[in-house]
Amino acid sequence: SLRPIAPGSGARDQPRPVETLMERLQEQLVAVLEDRMAGGRAQVPEAGLPLWNAFTELAAARTYGFSGPNPIAWAEIEAWARLMRWPLEPRHVRVIRALDQAWMAHGGKGAPTRPTRPLTPEAFDAAVA
Repeated sequence: SLRPIAPGSGARDQPRPVETLMERLQEQLVAVLEDRMAGGRAQVPEAGLPLWNAFTELAAARTYGFSGPNPIAWAEIEAWARLMRWPLEPRHVRVIRALDQAWMAHGGKGAPTRPTRPLTPEAFDAAVA
């Protein structure tokens, strides 16, 4: 019969649930992202490379609004997965979203919230045309 394994029971060789492993991978990837945004050179764990690459491709296509960068939209993740023919599962999307939230918390801070130059008639026409 299956029984829960108590912490410290010496059963470290027991298989861990996939979700627990994905949570750990998510924590590692977010830590790497935060380190790199701070100028570090942390290495991406090999198990996380596919999700890291998915995030970087999605982030490269990020849209920007008047108040700075926008989070990666659900529709963008779905479209990317479909176009790349990569069968994303909910647990994969959770990792990508966690990376995006960490990026927004750090990366969004450097984006200007107001234009740095006065609005000219030409710029207005270009924006509303």
